[in-house]
Amino acid sequence: MKIRGVRINNRRKAFEVRTSSRRMLLPFAKVAPKPTATDPVVQVFVDKEIGSEGFGYVLRSGRAGTAHIEQVLEYNKDPDHLRDQLLYKLTIEVQKRLAASALSRRELIRRLGTSATQFYRLLDQTNYRKSVDQLVSLLQILDCDVQLVVRPKTA
Repeated sequence: MKIRGVRINNRRKAFEVRTSSRRMLLPFAKVAPKPTATDPVVQVFVDKEIGSEGFGYVLRSGRAGTAHIEQVLEYNKDPDHLRDQLLYKLTIEVQKRLAASALSRRELIRRLGTSATQFYRLLDQTNYRKSVDQLVSLLQILDCDVQLVVRPKTA
């Protein structure tokens, strides 16, 4: 996801980040170095060096910092970002279990009822077009018990 624009909101003590689909805030407290009343942000810009996937800022003291879009999405609890994180973690777990499994890949493909191409897409941690249920099915075939745990956040 690319950042289209960023500006300072001193009243809210946050950066306002604009993407193609929405506007989000990132509080000054979530970046380093942290802007303060005595050392405020004097310049903020979309960082082209990282493909517009982050922004940079400069404080009055001359110290500079950057923030990546991942920080903004995580702070704002973006549902698509959270889903992608879950898919990534499940895919890494599948890869670990597959390496330890005695089942052949051909047998796994047969039991999943899918093609070899689709199977290898499931194993690709950069592919976010797959579904959670496909990964859960694969983990079940690999003799894993998958449980979803929901608990209150700890401070």
